[in-house]
Amino acid sequence: MSNTPSLYIDVWSDYVCPFCYLEVPVLDQFRAAYGDAVEFRWHAFELRPEPAPLLDPEDEAVAQSWIESIHPMADERGVTMRQPPVQPRSRKAFEVMLFAREAGRFDVVHRAIFKAFFEDGLDIGDTDVLLDIAAICGLDPESLEEALNEQRYTAAVVEDERLASEVGITGVPFAVVSRPPVPDEEASRAIALRGAAPVQHFEAAVERLFPDGFPPMR
Repeated sequence: MSNTPSLYIDVWSDYVCPFCYLEVPVLDQFRAAYGDAVEFRWHAFELRPEPAPLLDPEDEAVAQSWIESIHPMADERGVTMRQPPVQPRSRKAFEVMLFAREAGRFDVVHRAIFKAFFEDGLDIGDTDVLLDIAAICGLDPESLEEALNEQRYTAAVVEDERLASEVGITGVPFAVVSRPPVPDEEASRAIALRGAAPVQHFEAAVERLFPDGFPPMR
């Protein structure tokens, strides 16, 4: 038996998007149910890249969204979060994510960046803040700072966003559930899930992709 996953879930998200953070426990629940038979592949998506204007954290519409939509969903999904006092850009955070992935520390850094912004209210667009997060997560801050200064991962972030545009993604979270290709078989279609979808939507996608039952690792 090989360790080839039976299912892929590609997820586009943004560290400044509250609904992306609210999707994390859903994906954790799905991962717990399907284990290593599923491979998650995270992709960058900047909601407000340069030179798009940033949200005003004092805007009444933003506060109303937190009251009416975000806090109720956070309570439902057991996520601790508060409205951040700042609205940074997220490209540097994605570059840190990619550095962490190469260092084998993706998951812990991924969660720490979300927590720093939505629980601690830190400016995750600030390089010093990101270096502190990385150091706490066991990464070498000096090597990371060098990588950020060299923009070593910028092209990869841009490529993720180009792919998102090609797929037709205009908002996040956005997930694509798919089966790996099988030799001599017609490729099965992928299923897109938009927004902070509940775990039942992911389970329904699996049932559609595997009408005869979900297989174990191949």
